[in-house]
Amino acid sequence: MNLSDWTGIRRPVPRWLALLLGAVPVAGLFLLWAALTHGAAEERVISPVILPSPFEVIGSFKSLWFESGLIWAIMASTGRVVGGFAIGLAFAFPLGLLMGAFSRVGALFAPVALFGGYLPIPALVPLTMSLFGIGEMQKVMFLALAFFVYLLPLFVKAVHEVDNVYLQTAYTLGASKVQVLRHVLLGVSFPRLFHAMRLGFGIGWSYIILAEMVAADRGLGSIIIVAQRRGPREHIYLVLVTIVLIAWATDKLWRALGAWLFPHQEAK
Repeated sequence: MNLSDWTGIRRPVPRWLALLLGAVPVAGLFLLWAALTHGAAEERVISPVILPSPFEVIGSFKSLWFESGLIWAIMASTGRVVGGFAIGLAFAFPLGLLMGAFSRVGALFAPVALFGGYLPIPALVPLTMSLFGIGEMQKVMFLALAFFVYLLPLFVKAVHEVDNVYLQTAYTLGASKVQVLRHVLLGVSFPRLFHAMRLGFGIGWSYIILAEMVAADRGLGSIIIVAQRRGPREHIYLVLVTIVLIAWATDKLWRALGAWLFPHQEAK
C-alpha cells in the first residue's frame, strides 16, 4: 500500500479493507476509553461518576434489561417515533407535493417552510408542553412537529427536481392536471420522496431523548434521565448505543424496502 492508494480521488475500496479501516478508529477509541478509566476509582484519569469503564458499562447490561425494563422502553420509544412520524408525514407529504407542483401554493407556504427550517428543534419542547400538556400526546406531537419541519423542504425539493420534459410530454399526450400531478410529478419524484422519508425517520431517533425529557415514566429517554439523576451512569451509555443500533437497523429496513420498490435505483 503506497501513498497513491490513500490520495486517489474516489478510488474504489475493497469491502474487506473498508471494514478493516472502519474498525481502526473504533478500536482506538475503545482502548483510549479503557485506559482513561482503568484502575480503582480514585486512581483513574476520569472519575467513574463521569465516565465508567467500558467493562463496567457492558457489565451493567443485565440490570438495564431486567431492572430498568429495556425491552419495554424500546417498545414505548418506538411507538412514539412511529406515531410522530405518521402524523408529521400526513401533513408534510400532501403540502410538500402541492408546494412543489403549484407555484402560488409554494409562495403561500414558503414563509412557513422558511421559519421551520431555522427553528431550533429543542424550542418545540416548551411549545408542545404549553399546547398539549406533559402527557403522551405532548411527546408524540413534539416528534410530529420535528418530522414535519424536517420533511417538508425535502418533499418540495424532490418535486421541484422533476424535469419539465416529463411535464411537456404528458401535456402533449393530452394528460390532465390531475394525471400530471399523480403520474408524472408524484410518480417521477417518489424515489426521492421515499429517500426523504428514510432520512427523516432516522433523524427522529435523535429527537427521542428530547421528547422523553419531561414526565416520561417509560422510554429510552426516561432511562437516561433516571440514570443521570440516580444512577447507574453506565445505563446512559448503553441506552445511547441502543438508540444508535435501533436507528441503524430501521434504516436497513427502509433501504431493503426501497430496493424492493425501486430496483432500478439500486442497479445504478
